[in-house]
Amino acid sequence: MKTKLFFSAAVLLAISANAQVKGGFKGQDPITAVSTVTRPVEKQWKGVFDKTGDEVFFGNDFTGARLNGVVKIDDTTFSVLITPENTPINGSPWYAFKVWSKTNKEIKIRFDYPPNVKHRYNAKISGDGKKWIASENGTFVKTEKDSNYVLKVNVSKDTTWIAAQELKTSKDINEWISTLKNKNNTAETSIGLTAEGRKIPVFSIGNSSSKNKILISGRNHPPEVTGHYALEAFVASLTADTPLAKKFRSKFQVYVIPLLNPDGVDGGFWRHNSGGIDLNRDYNEFNQPETRAVRDFLKREIKDSNKLLFSIDFHSTHDDIYYTVDPNLKGNIPGFVPNWLNKVKDGIPGYTPHVKPLYFKPPTFTLFSYLFETYKTEALVFEIGDNTPKDFIKKKGEVSGEEFMKLILATVK
Repeated sequence: MKTKLFFSAAVLLAISANAQVKGGFKGQDPITAVSTVTRPVEKQWKGVFDKTGDEVFFGNDFTGARLNGVVKIDDTTFSVLITPENTPINGSPWYAFKVWSKTNKEIKIRFDYPPNVKHRYNAKISGDGKKWIASENGTFVKTEKDSNYVLKVNVSKDTTWIAAQELKTSKDINEWISTLKNKNNTAETSIGLTAEGRKIPVFSIGNSSSKNKILISGRNHPPEVTGHYALEAFVASLTADTPLAKKFRSKFQVYVIPLLNPDGVDGGFWRHNSGGIDLNRDYNEFNQPETRAVRDFLKREIKDSNKLLFSIDFHSTHDDIYYTVDPNLKGNIPGFVPNWLNKVKDGIPGYTPHVKPLYFKPPTFTLFSYLFETYKTEALVFEIGDNTPKDFIKKKGEVSGEEFMKLILATVK
């Protein structure tokens, strides 16, 4: 069926989570222990929700979808129920579904979540599931007890896709990796399998004989698509056909694990893996196959005289921020991370990095803290805001990669 997108343009009225924290975002508090023993997750029913009258239909039968129920309120208003894979869980409700109608009409879609869960991601809309734009027609509507995010959208016989962020599934990421296979010293493999049998991809860049290793990782958490775009831009600078990148690749080997949680991404989960666990809290106990795969892969690679000099883990949050190791703790290259971030600041006029130490002492729960404690790698978390513009994400990722290569070449002889 030929796909065509209809929607109205209006002033954005929603007070999004990002808008609320702009200028005042303090970042998260130090990580505390939670159980990472496998817990059940609830699988979605997949198909067409056709009990909504004889005009408008909703569907979730695609990879990365999240839609748990639909209720018709009146001829033009519908409630969509969005629930997590299990609880307790970080309140970052992911949604992705399709909608179409027998006739052209404008409808309102009210987003309903479990109690005490706030709307986070304002809708992205697509006519084909590939090209997306941010909707400007969402608003918060007050109720007696709370407020609901309500989206106005024009629907027709052609499919309209609605999602919390652009869809970036394991298929999409594997296609991106394929474009790098024959480009400038890259090679692809897998570090292991998830509980559902999906491969966790890894590819390497540069000189495999080098003793100096670097790790890039991402998508511990399924909805964090903006972080993935920063990862892509960072990698693009490292694989570029430039004298700087060529010199860098001759001296270093980079491992890239861009999709740590393919089960959660493809399952349309809010936060967890198919074991019902936040992977970025399991780098102490290693109860989950994904975290064990990372640990065992690095044990095989970082041995004898090999050193893991630097690691960067890409995420998304309410606003751009870097989480770092306590500067009083010394790694392989003391002072490298603050020096690098200052270079990034200089490379983007008017930009001031928001930096916050987040790891101070064991035990390690997050990937970056585990890497620091185990390998003394210069480690940090590179967080991109939910609504950071894609052009700026690309610029920031590319400048970060270029300044990183310059500094590490000048530092490590």
